[in-house]
Amino acid sequence: MAQSPFIRLHANDDVLITTRQLLPGTTLGADNPVVADMVPPGHKLAVHQIKSGAAVRRYNQIIGFATTDISAGQHVHSHNLGMGEFERDYGIGHSVHDLPKVAHPATFMGYKRPNGKVGTRNYIAVMASVNCSATVVRAIARHFDPERLAAFPNIDGVIALPHPLGCGMGVVSEGMDILRRTLVGYARHPNFAGVLFVGLGCEQNQIAPLIAQVGAHEPGMLQQVVMQAEGGTAAAIKKGIDLVTAMLERANACQREPASVSQLIVGMNCGGSDGYSGITANPALGGASDMLVAQGGTTILSETPEIYGAEHLLTRRAASADIAHKLIGRIDWWKDYTTRNGNQMDNNPSVGNKAGGLTTILEKSLGAVAKGGTSTLNGVYLYAEPVDAKGFVYMDTPGYDPVSATGQAAGGAQIICFTTGRGSAFGCAGVPTIKLATNNALFERMRDDMDVNCGDLLTGTAMPEISQRIFDAIIRHASGEKVRSEVLGYGNDEFLPWQVGAVM
Repeated sequence: MAQSPFIRLHANDDVLITTRQLLPGTTLGADNPVVADMVPPGHKLAVHQIKSGAAVRRYNQIIGFATTDISAGQHVHSHNLGMGEFERDYGIGHSVHDLPKVAHPATFMGYKRPNGKVGTRNYIAVMASVNCSATVVRAIARHFDPERLAAFPNIDGVIALPHPLGCGMGVVSEGMDILRRTLVGYARHPNFAGVLFVGLGCEQNQIAPLIAQVGAHEPGMLQQVVMQAEGGTAAAIKKGIDLVTAMLERANACQREPASVSQLIVGMNCGGSDGYSGITANPALGGASDMLVAQGGTTILSETPEIYGAEHLLTRRAASADIAHKLIGRIDWWKDYTTRNGNQMDNNPSVGNKAGGLTTILEKSLGAVAKGGTSTLNGVYLYAEPVDAKGFVYMDTPGYDPVSATGQAAGGAQIICFTTGRGSAFGCAGVPTIKLATNNALFERMRDDMDVNCGDLLTGTAMPEISQRIFDAIIRHASGEKVRSEVLGYGNDEFLPWQVGAVM
C-alpha cells in the first residue's frame, strides 16, 4: 500500500510526523498545512500556527514549548522548540487494569537450575572484583577458545566480565553497594552455570563478602582466585584455567528442556532512538510486554533520565501508592544527582537522537515509556536489585545503554529487547539482546546487526502482528538461537556497572 507522507498520532497534536523528506510547497491534502520548510523523515511540522511560549503536543502530551512563533507547515525542531517545566497529573492508580490471563502459557527451551530459575544460555563467567584483575580475567576466558570448547557442546562459552571499578571508592558507599549488587546478581544469574571471581587482593571490593552475598551455589561452581595470594599474574591465570576446566564437565551436563515463559524476565531498553521509535518499535515491544505479562512473565522498563517528563504515565498504572511514590522518588534523586554534577535532565536527546527527529527529553521519554505496554506497574527497583515481582516492573538505571542493560541483567533478566532507530551497536554480556529496528531503511542498511524489523508498521503491517513477531523472537532466542550481537561477538566489553560517587 502507498505510504502516507505523514503520521498524525492524536487529534489534539500540534505536529505531524513525516515518513519521508518533504520539500517546501508540498501539499498534504485537505485540513493539513502546505509544507513551508524542508522537513527530514521522522521530523515534525506544525499543523497550525503556534505562538511563542505555547506548549506543543505530540501523543496528546507536552513535548516542549515554542521558543518563537511557528507558522503552519514549518519544521518544528531545536531551532524553535525547547524544554520547560509543567505540572504532571500523577493520577496514581487511575489507569490500572488487569490483563486477561492466558490459561496455557507458551514455553521455551531453557536450562533449569537447582534454585528453580531458568537460563536462556549456559555460560561460565570469569568476573573481576576490581579493575586490577581485568587482564587476568580476560586471559583466563581467552584460553577457552572454540577448539578447546568443542568437546563441550552444551556450553555457550567462557565469558570474561572485567570492569573499571572496585577500588578508589569507599567501602561503605552508594557506589560500592551498586557494584556489589551487580556482581552478586551476575553470580546468581541462571545464564551462568559456573562463576569464577578474580581479585588482586588489596582492593576495597574484597571477594570474600561477595561470595558470602551470593550464598548457596552448586558445589564447585563458585570459585575464586586472588592474584597476590597465588604469587602473581601468571600463577593466577594458571589457577583460574584449572578451576574453570574443572567446571566444564558439570556445566556441559546441563541440557535444554521445556520451561514456561512465566519463568522469563525480559529487560527492555532503547538506544539511538529516532522520530519513529515511539511510533513503531517501542509500542510494538509494549504489546509484546503485555503478552508476556498475560502469560505470567516479567518485563523490566528502565533508563530513568529517559522517562523524565513521562513518569506520570507510569504512576497512573501503579499497583499501589507506595510503588508510585518510589518512582517519583527516583526522579527526584536524579534531579538532585544531575544538579550536583553540573548537568541537567535535558542533557538528552543525543546528537543522533536529534538528527533522527527527537527534540527534547520530554518527547523522547513519551516514546520510551511505550515499551512498557499497558500493564499494571507492579514494582520499582534500585539498580541491579533482584527482581522478585511478576508482571511489569521498573528498574532505576541511567540511560546509557551498557550501564542500563548491565543493571537489568544483574536484576535477573535472561534476555533483553533493545529498540533502535539510528543503529546502536550493542549486546549484553551473557544475556542475548534482540535488536529491534524502528524503520525499514535502518533494517535494510544494518541488516547484519538487526534481529527484528518493526518499520513495516509505516507501510501497513498491523501493530499486533509486529508485537507477535517480537514475542516469537523472544521465544526463539531464549531457546538458543543466537541473536546478531552474539554472532558478531558483542558482550565482553559491554559489561559496565554504574559508577556513582567520588573516585578517590
